[in-house]
Amino acid sequence: MNVLLMIMPAIGWGLLPPVVARIGGKPANQIFGTAIGALVSALVLFIFYHPHISTVTFLIAALAGAFWVVGQIGQFIGLKNIGVSATMPVSTGMQLIGTSLVGVVVFGEWSAVSEKVLGALGILVLIVGIWLTSIRDQRSGKKGHDKNQVNTMIMLLFTTLGYIVYMAIPRGLSSSGLAIFLPECVGMVMAVLIYVIVTRQTAIFKESASWLCIAGGLVYAFGAITYILSVNANGVNSAFVASQLAVVISTLLGMIWMQETKSRREMMYMIFGLVLIVSGAVITTVF
Repeated sequence: MNVLLMIMPAIGWGLLPPVVARIGGKPANQIFGTAIGALVSALVLFIFYHPHISTVTFLIAALAGAFWVVGQIGQFIGLKNIGVSATMPVSTGMQLIGTSLVGVVVFGEWSAVSEKVLGALGILVLIVGIWLTSIRDQRSGKKGHDKNQVNTMIMLLFTTLGYIVYMAIPRGLSSSGLAIFLPECVGMVMAVLIYVIVTRQTAIFKESASWLCIAGGLVYAFGAITYILSVNANGVNSAFVASQLAVVISTLLGMIWMQETKSRREMMYMIFGLVLIVSGAVITTVF
């Protein structure tokens, strides 16, 4: 049962990108539907689980959820611009590097010399993995596409900071896990509403794609809830590393389900890069 719990978060988080990409719509449609779906799941969970949480913790957890929206919008824009199989390895790798560095700088992890050496090695492996997955063949007439890819990568670099803050905040709270899932989802929805209003995209409330993308929120919530349960059952390190298999699932589904084509050379680099990204997650977390 514990092994099954370790795999479930990867399935949920791995399904999110291809599911919303398959549904289609604009990034605003996708982030709205995903946030609403996550909130619905959190409310259902709250009916059966009534955690005690202070007002301050609720507000801080909601802020974490708002930062998640920044990262997720960037990811959805990446899916639209360069596809699932190109976006997910880069996005995941950047998250792993960022959270590792926050753990060292803010929370004082890797205190021993051996931990620092292995941690630095793990980050180097992650960087190489990201680079390999981003390699594309030079094709004639594709300069515009190459520029779009570079711009998207830069955008992912900045928006991934939202994910990093989202993952860092709960580590400093007295309450965690299922207790902060509902306030996080409340913060997600509030941030999405602000984003939609500020960017003048309120028309999405009437578009079917927005409501169909609730399916994305449900699979995200499945991943988040089972990850919390996996942490309790298997420990943080094992649960976290297993959850990173999501990048493999989403990338492969991007090619199979979304029919994103790659040359033989690009495929070899991508597979090797994915192996390095997962290996980097193991090195920085377990050893």
